[in-house]
Amino acid sequence: MTKHYWNQDPAASAPPTWQQTPRAVPPQLGRGGGAAPSVPVQPAAGPGAQPPAASVTPPGARAARRGVGVLRHWRLLVAAVVPCLLLAGIGWWFWPQQPTGLPPHIAEGTVQADLLSADGVSKLAGTTVVAGPQSNRPHAPLAVAPSECAVAAGPTTQSAYGQAWKAFLSATYQDAAGSGSYTVNQVIGVFPDSEKAAAAFRTLTDGLTKCPSSTLTDQAGRTSKWAYAAHAPFAVVVTWKATQDGAAGWACYHQARVKGTSLVQVAVCQAGDGAPTTSKIADELAGKVTG
Repeated sequence: MTKHYWNQDPAASAPPTWQQTPRAVPPQLGRGGGAAPSVPVQPAAGPGAQPPAASVTPPGARAARRGVGVLRHWRLLVAAVVPCLLLAGIGWWFWPQQPTGLPPHIAEGTVQADLLSADGVSKLAGTTVVAGPQSNRPHAPLAVAPSECAVAAGPTTQSAYGQAWKAFLSATYQDAAGSGSYTVNQVIGVFPDSEKAAAAFRTLTDGLTKCPSSTLTDQAGRTSKWAYAAHAPFAVVVTWKATQDGAAGWACYHQARVKGTSLVQVAVCQAGDGAPTTSKIADELAGKVTG
């Protein structure tokens, strides 16, 4: 089993622009003409005086009136629009946030429903683990030498599960610190019938007996050496240990079981004895699998 690597510090995505608080920016008010010039008052005409000619409004006065009208129009417009924008901004700010991070609905009888949660695994392991990567299909066979060690090096890959499965889920949990110093892997593979599940189990046990050690090459081109120690399999259960060479006691403790049409596996990787925890998690997982 390979050691997992996680992105320790994922970057947070920037919020979309529509989530920014709207700001009310009133339009610039145009200036009208200057104050209307004073119009001289004609003195009252005496007796016999000729009536004055019709008065004509000077052009400057008409421009001043238009300026005052435009100013009054903009003031009314701003007085109507700005409060609406402010209310919209306040309403957006205090609008209840939609809940995030809620677990998706999981239908009963599926591999997702059978999987132990991170909290459930934490209780059994005696340490806090958090959810890591998942896969809904077996990975391709690993690059390993000698080639007959493909099953021992990748017991959860296509080397063991093949292509006959009809449902599959692999989920890995890691220590809460995110250092990868403690990992738990659960795998459920459901086959069309119990015969195909038993055949996959035989492929797994046969592969373990063929490989005492191997050299594994990961996708980055790094190599690691592993030694495998498998216990004699029972009819539907097999346990084994994969120890990485020169890794300060780092090892992965495995257990696989056949239950009906399912082949389930559990692996606990740590620098220490993970066999008891592996057995407890496998008991719980197999107890939840119904098919």
